[in-house]
Amino acid sequence: MNTFTTHVEGIALWAPGLPGWATARAAFRGEAPLQQPPATVPPPLMLPPAERRRAPLTVALALAASEEAIRASGQEPGGLRAVFCSAHGDLPIIDHLCSTLVHTPMLVSPTRFLHSIHNAPVGLWSMLNNNVHASTAVNGAGHSFANGLLEALVLCEAERCPVLLTGYDTAAVGALKHTTPSEGALAVALVLNPESTRHTQATWRWRLATGRAAEPDLRSNAARALGGNGMSSALPVFESLAREERASLALPLSLHQTLCIDGAAPDDDAPAQRHPATADALGGR
Repeated sequence: MNTFTTHVEGIALWAPGLPGWATARAAFRGEAPLQQPPATVPPPLMLPPAERRRAPLTVALALAASEEAIRASGQEPGGLRAVFCSAHGDLPIIDHLCSTLVHTPMLVSPTRFLHSIHNAPVGLWSMLNNNVHASTAVNGAGHSFANGLLEALVLCEAERCPVLLTGYDTAAVGALKHTTPSEGALAVALVLNPESTRHTQATWRWRLATGRAAEPDLRSNAARALGGNGMSSALPVFESLAREERASLALPLSLHQTLCIDGAAPDDDAPAQRHPATADALGGR
């Protein structure tokens, strides 16, 4: 299959023990431990005070990571396309709604119902940034990050525009602990650009391959500490970015397809392969 080139401009990661990319980068490189005591998620200051108080953890996580990645990229948020992904959505709110429906169905909160919708964080992000471009919310269970990344890469290549990718998941609570395992809180974000700029931090050559690859191993204690979260499949990518490696990664998308990423130097200006119909070139995904 054809190979495409995409540049990584903004990088962000937020977890209670790794509150921000600078801290996470050092921990993934083995240069610093997890932060103790763990930090609390910063309130989404973009929201009006009343909305800020009602915002669930998923929204706070997604906005925190998105803002950090966009700042690092030098892009204007209103001009970005956006792809948000989550393996489970807002598990605490889903558990609360299910419990309410069982015991007091007339007391279901419209606000909580709104936040239970899978595209609520990306919709809120779009409104707060006056972003009128189309946005996408992706779910693929344990492969949610890889499928969200593929969506963002294809959009970046096809539209020739910068794209924000944000992934997030929180801990399961209540009865969902037994059916939908996820621990802790984790959000990641990348700003991807088809062109290299002064903000470029990494350059990827990527392609699709048939067959399913094994999940990449986590190499740092900091990453392994987050391995129980629903978004933990993103961690090998962020470990590789932290270590500034030019290594290859194979991210399983499904039982039958894999996303292959080869790192390159940020100033590597080898021409990308383009195709007049990108979707066809990607095997009609």
